[in-house]
Amino acid sequence: MIYDNWVPASTIDVVAWCVYVLAAVLFVLGLHFMNSPKTARKGNIVSAVGMVIAVVMAFVKLFVDGVFTTTALVVLVAGIVIGAVAGVVSAKKVKMTDMPQLVSVFNTVGGGAAALVALNDILAGDGSPSLVVLITAGLGVMIGSVTFTGSLVAAGKLQGIKWVRKLRLPGKSVWNILFIVLTIAALVMLCVQPEHRVLWSILTTVFALCYGLVFVIPIGGADMPVVISVLNACTGTAVAMSGLAIDNVALIVAGALVGAAGVTLSVLMSKAMNRPLMSVLAGGFGGSNAAGGDAEGPEGTMKETSPDDLAVQLVYADKVIFVPGFGLAQAQAQRELADLGELLKEHGVEVEYAIHPVAGRMPGHMNVLLAEANVPYEELVDLDDINPQFPSANVSLVVGANDVTNPAARKPGTPVSGMPILDVDKSQNVVVMKRGRGKGYAGIENELYFEDNTQMLFGDAKASLQAVIAAVKELLA
Repeated sequence: MIYDNWVPASTIDVVAWCVYVLAAVLFVLGLHFMNSPKTARKGNIVSAVGMVIAVVMAFVKLFVDGVFTTTALVVLVAGIVIGAVAGVVSAKKVKMTDMPQLVSVFNTVGGGAAALVALNDILAGDGSPSLVVLITAGLGVMIGSVTFTGSLVAAGKLQGIKWVRKLRLPGKSVWNILFIVLTIAALVMLCVQPEHRVLWSILTTVFALCYGLVFVIPIGGADMPVVISVLNACTGTAVAMSGLAIDNVALIVAGALVGAAGVTLSVLMSKAMNRPLMSVLAGGFGGSNAAGGDAEGPEGTMKETSPDDLAVQLVYADKVIFVPGFGLAQAQAQRELADLGELLKEHGVEVEYAIHPVAGRMPGHMNVLLAEANVPYEELVDLDDINPQFPSANVSLVVGANDVTNPAARKPGTPVSGMPILDVDKSQNVVVMKRGRGKGYAGIENELYFEDNTQMLFGDAKASLQAVIAAVKELLA
C-alpha cells in the first residue's frame, strides 16, 4: 500500500512546525505594517517577535532531539550574544548617512550565513544527499556566495574606501559571462556527481564568490541603490533555499518575503533610474551612458544668495517645495528643514516635500529621515505627483540633492540621460543649498545650478537652515 512506509511525525516535530508557521505569519504581518511609516515601527516589533519565537523553538527542538553538545551550546549562545550586541550597537551608533553601508554589511552576513548552512547540508553525513537537497542547497551556496562578496564591495564603495572605489575591471562582460557559466556548470556537476560533492561544492562556492566581485566592481556609485536592492533580494533567496534544504518553514517564508520584496524594490528602483534591471544583474551598467557627454559642462555662472534674501523669498511665497537629498542627510539637517516648513505653514505658505525614489544612497532614505523629523507623511510627495506642481511653486528649495535634479537627464549622451528627475528647473525661483561646488555621484556638473532662475547658498546645510530660520522669525516678528 502507499502508506506502508509512512512514519508518523513526533510530537515535537508537529509543535515545531506549528510554531514556525506562527513565526512566518508574524513575518508577513510585520511586512504588511511596514507599508506605512505610521505603522512601520509596529511592523519591526512584530517581525522581531516572530524571529525570537522561531529561534527559541529551534533551541527547544535541538534539546528534545538530543542533538546538543556542550560545545555546540557554547558556540550558539556566543554567536547569538555577539550578533545581538553588534546589532544593538549598530542601530544606536550608525548614522543615517551610513545606513546603506550597514545594509550592505547585513547582506554580507545574511548571504554568507545562508551559504554556510547550505554547504553543511551538502557535506554533512555519510550518505549521499537527495537530489532535492543538492539542488536547493547548491542554489543557496551559489546565491549566498554572490551576495557575500558583492555586498562587501558595495559597502566599501558606499563607505568611500579609496582602493575599493578605484577598482577597475577591463572586459567586464567577458568576466561576467565566464563566472556565470563556471558557477552554473559546477552546480550542475554537483547534482550529477554527488559522490564528488566536496569538489563541486567548493568550486561552486569559489566561482560564485568571484562572480559577486565581477558583478559589483564595475558598477558606479550612482547606481548603488539598485545594487543594494538586488543584493537584498539575493540574500532572501539564499535564505529560502537553505530553508528548503533543511525543511524549515520559518526560513522558507522569511527568505521568500525578503527575496520578493527585494525583487519588487529592484524593479521600482530600476524604473526610477531608467536602467534595465537585466543590465544590473549582468553587472553591465555604471557609466555606460557616459560616453559622448558634454565634457565642457554647462555655460554661465552660479549666482549666490544669502540666508536673509532666501528668507524674504520664502515668507512672501504662496507655495514652497522642499527637495531633500543626500547633502541633507550628511548634514543631519532634517529637523531644521522640518522646523522651517512648520514656520512657513503657520504663516500660511503651502509646503510640500519632493521625494525622488533614489534620492540619497538607499531606497526610502529621505522618507526615513523626514519621518524621523516628524514631517507629516502626506506632505511627502513622490516624483510623478510632484513634477506637475513645480511650475506653480514660487520657490523650490533644494537641500543637498544633485543628480536627481539635473536637467542634463533630458539630453542624450550623459551619465544621467533618461533618468527621471524632479523638474525643479520649472519652478519660478530655485535656491540650492550646497556645501561646495563639487559634482554629484554621476561626476558631471548640474545644469540646474547655472539656470537664470537658480541661486546658490553655499555652506553646511544645517548651519544654512538655522540662519534662514532665524531670518524668517525676524521677518515674522
